[in-house]
Amino acid sequence: MTIRIGANPICWSNDDMVELGGDTTLETILSEAHQVGFEGLELGKKFPRTPDALKAALAPYDLACISGWHSAKLLTRDANAEFAAMGKHLALLKAMGSTVMVVCETSNTIQGEIETPLSRRPHLKGDEWKVFGARMTAVGDRLLTEGIRIVYHHHMGSVVQSDDDIHAFMAHTGPSIDLLLDTGHAAWGGADPAALAARYRDRISHVHTKDIRPAVRAQSDAEDRSFLKSVLNGVYTVPGDGTIDFAAIFRSLPGYSGWVVLEAEQDPKKANPLVYTTKGYAYLKTVLTQTGLM
Repeated sequence: MTIRIGANPICWSNDDMVELGGDTTLETILSEAHQVGFEGLELGKKFPRTPDALKAALAPYDLACISGWHSAKLLTRDANAEFAAMGKHLALLKAMGSTVMVVCETSNTIQGEIETPLSRRPHLKGDEWKVFGARMTAVGDRLLTEGIRIVYHHHMGSVVQSDDDIHAFMAHTGPSIDLLLDTGHAAWGGADPAALAARYRDRISHVHTKDIRPAVRAQSDAEDRSFLKSVLNGVYTVPGDGTIDFAAIFRSLPGYSGWVVLEAEQDPKKANPLVYTTKGYAYLKTVLTQTGLM
């Protein structure tokens, strides 16, 4: 697989805050994604969840199903229970020809709590990392036998947020678990996305690209805002519209093969999705070409 540029529907309609793009139809998302030039989309709540219906929805726009999010709860249940919980999702991804599953631990996350400041996010200590990593690896091992690889999504407000968290997670998981490098979450969480790319390039098989508005981030940090309030205030934008060095990131991923997904949650009334995704797509194509990946 060579590099393919896709998008997440959160650019148009937010699953966690339904008031953001809630009235945007699936047809609008699909048609605008095709118009921009994306080759595929990740799943969102507006998408059909049976293979036949999903294929019928995507086919007219020549869009692939890239992957979809799974909310793991491995801090509160074992690997067998987790695998059972993802059964329908796994079956759909397999039927659609997807090769990765986006997974994030959400049993105690605060990312969806609009009144909870990020300073109150959960942390793992000592043996908790060992148990969590072992359970995640066991699920990853089993998924690989089904032809699907876990790509773990580090995320603001969750147990894997900071640079140290990411290193601990990678150290305590085995080769069946890859990292989903999310440029915006990495930068805001205090990590250097290019350094993460260089360190874990052999275990990065999925990339989410969004940029940071530094003034909004600084305000969010200073006022200890929640993740969702920060999103509402515009902390994220599309690649090329902020300060993240995407050329450095992609230079640190020589030989990368897989999806590069544009995923920048914004208020569509403030940031027109078609305008911003067009801008982000053009920027990504330019940077990927300049760095020799396309």
